[in-house]
Amino acid sequence: MPVIMGTAGHIDHGKTTLIKALTGIECDRLVEEKKRGITIELGFAFMDLEAGVRLGIIDVPGHERFVKNMVSGASGIDFVLLVVAADEGIMPQTREHLDVCTLLGVEIGLVALTKVDMVDSEWLELVLEDVSNYLQNTFLKDAPIIPVSAHTGDGTDQLLVHIRKMAREFKPHRRSDLFRLPMDRIFTMRGHGTVITGTTVSGKIAVGDEVMVYPQEITSRVRSLQVHGEQTRESQAGMRTAVNLHGLEVEDLERGFVLARPGTLFPSRVWDLELTYLKSAPRPLKHRTQVHFHHGAKEVLARIYLLDRDKLEPGDRCVCQVRFEDSMAGVYGDRCVIRSYSPLRTIAGARIINPLAGKIKRFSPQVEILERLAGARAEELIQVQLELAGSKGLSLAQLIILTDLESRELQKKLQVMGGKQEVFLVDKENRIYVGGKAISDLERGMLEELQSLHRKFPMRQGISRGELAGKWAREIPEKLFFFVLDRLVRGERIISEQEFYRLPEHRVSLAADQEQLKQKVVRTYQQAGIQPPTVKKLLEDLNLEMKEAGPVLRLLQDEKVLVKINEDFYFSAGAVDQLKQKITSFLQENEEMGPVEFKELTGLSRKFAIPLMEFMDKEKLTIRVGDRRKLRRKA
Repeated sequence: MPVIMGTAGHIDHGKTTLIKALTGIECDRLVEEKKRGITIELGFAFMDLEAGVRLGIIDVPGHERFVKNMVSGASGIDFVLLVVAADEGIMPQTREHLDVCTLLGVEIGLVALTKVDMVDSEWLELVLEDVSNYLQNTFLKDAPIIPVSAHTGDGTDQLLVHIRKMAREFKPHRRSDLFRLPMDRIFTMRGHGTVITGTTVSGKIAVGDEVMVYPQEITSRVRSLQVHGEQTRESQAGMRTAVNLHGLEVEDLERGFVLARPGTLFPSRVWDLELTYLKSAPRPLKHRTQVHFHHGAKEVLARIYLLDRDKLEPGDRCVCQVRFEDSMAGVYGDRCVIRSYSPLRTIAGARIINPLAGKIKRFSPQVEILERLAGARAEELIQVQLELAGSKGLSLAQLIILTDLESRELQKKLQVMGGKQEVFLVDKENRIYVGGKAISDLERGMLEELQSLHRKFPMRQGISRGELAGKWAREIPEKLFFFVLDRLVRGERIISEQEFYRLPEHRVSLAADQEQLKQKVVRTYQQAGIQPPTVKKLLEDLNLEMKEAGPVLRLLQDEKVLVKINEDFYFSAGAVDQLKQKITSFLQENEEMGPVEFKELTGLSRKFAIPLMEFMDKEKLTIRVGDRRKLRRKA
């Protein structure tokens, strides 16, 4: 698997000269770099190892003004070559570059003590001791220190042996199969158009693939690829890659944008972080401090929001939020570097623990959930991210960036967790998952809502699905509502009867006077047949108000004893069924009927005929064509 080595060290300590001596490649390509003799932009080289393996090399600038470029390069490296000049020893940018590498999660490397031809043996011995002592509290405490001169060639062979050994033995942990390439250079090539370069941090890409530029979400296609200056059909994680993009102009892009596949990243203006504040920081970090924030090849201004304290002391860590003016595209586990607003210096590092965060209240219980997130692994990580998402749930694509798991591994874990009912796939089409706790909360909420509706409408057999959704499910997706309702019905915690839903313990119980009223109403409509009284006439005959008779009418409607034709008329269900049979038989023989035929068939006046004909249309028994009706379907 490809491996990337990056340089680090103070300005003028010989990083670029040493890389040229080792590889023959001149990393300073800009006119200004050659004129001033310093590295400004990132430089790139490579070294062929045994068995056709190529080591990529990123040469970073050492000047303090270009630390942002150094951070951009260091974000993509696997191990570091720390360069210290023998005539100067440890200097400010040596320290800052080493801090940056530590904060970005670099764990191994080696040290080149350069310009040894410029000092005597006694001085060299003192510098070796000084460098070794300084490194004892860093990840390079056991790293080999190789004295070398790029001008005379002394020590270069020994350094190459160590580099090859480290590259051969290093096992890079390439993260998920999600393709991502942060852009660190953008330019135009004559005859080719727009080209971007960067280190492919995960996944792979091939010529012809559709891609998207984030956070702008501009689509494009890969016209061609180069890895270390050579044409290739495919590039994978760990490779320095140049991508020729179709249909984009240089003006459309800027350094720090990320190339990925469409629909795989989700830009956000708020991230949750696990932040580590350097011991060397000059003062405590206060809530809402403005900082220079570095992620991948991007540098932006941002504010740090402390969630469980008012200030963070040097050497401490905490979970916090960072808020941006514009959206940023990150992935769980990404390392970031934080520099003070003024004066510019590296003060902290961070690891993204939620790149889709929403603003949360300080000192709230959610802060404890974030603490769990910071230390979570695999299944617990999935569970906590879903807990934070609540009833909104998360798509498979969102879970990939929220866990940084390889897609097949993630799906296996979701399947296992689904078997334990810790996770539920609530929308198969869009692959939306909701956590077990959220489903339990929704089930409890639906049961409580149904109980409340039973109390409000004690004489109704149940509640229709539409009414339940309208009153309770306004804030959740329709498919999630159906999922929860179906689970409760299958578990017999809700009873489904015809089109109504009720709790198992709910029964309609009428008082004696209501029971008598019910019987009177039933007799009235059964005796009336297809010429019932209007609702107004019924109320006058019974000497009742609608608020008294209404619940009984609704109950009889729920029980399928009465059929509501419109606000003025109820008919007995038996009368309506007989009428439907008459109409069906007539239309099977005559194909169509008008108001005149309907009145002749039924013997009804216009008062009853028009509402009934419209009702038959609503019931989809008939279909209106002009003033005529036809049978919509065969009886």
